[in-house]
Amino acid sequence: MDITRVETPIVGTNEEMLLSFIDFHRATLVQKCSGLTTEQARQRSVPPSSMSLLGLVRHMTDVEKMWFIARFQGEEPTGLFRTPEDPDAAFNDLGGPGLEECLELFLVACERSREIVAETKSLDQIAIGPRRGDQYVSMRWILFHLIEEYARHNGHADLLREVIDGSTGI
Repeated sequence: MDITRVETPIVGTNEEMLLSFIDFHRATLVQKCSGLTTEQARQRSVPPSSMSLLGLVRHMTDVEKMWFIARFQGEEPTGLFRTPEDPDAAFNDLGGPGLEECLELFLVACERSREIVAETKSLDQIAIGPRRGDQYVSMRWILFHLIEEYARHNGHADLLREVIDGSTGI
């Protein structure tokens, strides 16, 4: 699966810049997995960590669903990798769908997130579901948070891919 990263604008509105940076990071994660087999993507980092590229794709699929569907819209997301018994199941249990299927699930979740953002009246619109306890956040906060989360995990993806086949700078 090949996906092209968008060029992030140097000048633009908050929304244009936030959305382009998120899409850049989404595409980066997909590119980090490009050309790998499921077995390669299941390769874990350094013990005792359970992190793998497949786990990162699964985790970010859950992140997209949790922030945009559960927290922003206040709806129950379906098809999560995490479970009530194991919130880190996206990393811990690498059975089930392989890399290509997980990437497809990820891209579908990203597209749904884009639709939710497009339906939002303002970046200042407040989420229906609380973040923690009684703290409610704006769409702007969610977008900034996702940029931070993708940037952190794409750094992990850089290192994981380099260990698998020496690829850097994808």
